[in-house]
Amino acid sequence: MSYEFDLVVVGGGAAGLTAAGISAVLGAKTALIEAHKLGGDCTWYGCVPSKSLLRAAKVAHQTKTAGRYGLAPADPDHDFSRVMERVHSIRNHIYAEVDAPPNLEKLGVEVMPGRARFLDPHALEVQSDEGVRRLTSRYFIVATGSSPRIPSLQTDGSIPVLTNETLFELQSRPRRLLVLGAGPIGIEMAQAFQRLGSCVTVVSHSDGILGRDDRELAGMLLERLRGEGIRFLLGAELARIENSAAWTASGEPIEADAVLAAIGRKPNLESLQLDRAGVRTDEKGIAIDRRCRSSAKHIYAAGDVAGRFLFTHMAEHMAKVAVTNAILRLPARIDDRHVVWTTFTDPELAHVGATEGDLKRSGTGYTAHRFPFEQLDRAIADSEVTGMVKALANRRGRILGASILGAHAGEMIGEYALAMRNRITLGRLSATIHPYPTYGLGNRRAADQFMVAKLTPRLVRWLKRLFGLRGSLRGVTALSQAKRSV
Repeated sequence: MSYEFDLVVVGGGAAGLTAAGISAVLGAKTALIEAHKLGGDCTWYGCVPSKSLLRAAKVAHQTKTAGRYGLAPADPDHDFSRVMERVHSIRNHIYAEVDAPPNLEKLGVEVMPGRARFLDPHALEVQSDEGVRRLTSRYFIVATGSSPRIPSLQTDGSIPVLTNETLFELQSRPRRLLVLGAGPIGIEMAQAFQRLGSCVTVVSHSDGILGRDDRELAGMLLERLRGEGIRFLLGAELARIENSAAWTASGEPIEADAVLAAIGRKPNLESLQLDRAGVRTDEKGIAIDRRCRSSAKHIYAAGDVAGRFLFTHMAEHMAKVAVTNAILRLPARIDDRHVVWTTFTDPELAHVGATEGDLKRSGTGYTAHRFPFEQLDRAIADSEVTGMVKALANRRGRILGASILGAHAGEMIGEYALAMRNRITLGRLSATIHPYPTYGLGNRRAADQFMVAKLTPRLVRWLKRLFGLRGSLRGVTALSQAKRSV
């Protein structure tokens, strides 16, 4: 049967843009359908605006705390609307330079504005202001992303409830901000608004923050955030909004001028009519295998809509896997063993692989090798000593997971991801020359702890006898004690 296109991509966020671009470059006749602006959540409501706001907040914080650098601290008097103007400018710049239709069209992608719905397994229609167009294709990739979940609250409307889709449209700073949820979005924005002058309260039903991260390092970050003045109500539920106050289920009132709901995401499946195409879905999104194939083998899904990994970098990775399978017919698979993520607080918290909780639940033997930032020369020079590198490895040094809390942790974690993917042990990482003084040296210093653990008093006694050495055991004993204290 003849089809109009080789591949049609539905959704123009990170996954859709990547899939359409690769497909066209490989020579496939490709169409990309987007109901709103290209760029998706990342460009307009997520990564780009949030990191832009976090940067402004960090500068404000550094100004207030300049005394730690030997400078005179000051309380910056800023116009919040100008801060948001910069955020919008950065969004627009990235859209124009990367995401706008001409950037795809020059690769050969036909970009179609409109909302798509399937008619049958190989056909869909696109509804737009220009009318309705019917398309057929050999293959499809659904990459429609996700949307914020809205809390079930009794509310009289006296306090606005924001999500990440409305937060960055604010022109005035809420004097009191209540953040509902202690995941990455909630924690990042809590710190940003606290540093920009809001009084922030975080309410979460969990007993900690960042539940997918290392408990030890997340606890260290929690104490840092509390030290900056953020109030945390953990193990609490928000029940209602009434008379310009938010009330917990236990009856405690919280004064707030705005509520930011950051309680998770839901897949964008509405109106796609996937059942007509034979695509199975569940509460997480489109059910896929490791090749990103849905129950209809010629229809793939990538990014948030598949409900697996809600990260921009994983959306791009899944898009590559989907296109490789569909267009090149090569059996590429999702790499779900080396998924990295970073929460861009200050300090940052980054992770790859298994956590201690994962290893304990599976009964896998491991040792945690730690190196604190307070012993890292570059961190000391920069007055950024909060944090730790923590590598989990088996007795042979194979890395099972790593977490880093500290300045530039998001940049540092990539080395551990590369090491794990290529089976580079802690021993080999320890033997690799790293430049001094850098934050990256902390990765090597954590790996050094694996080598130090092998150097025991018993081994040194054997070396003394073998080579006729005349020194004492004080050196190795001191190393062993230092290792236990980290």
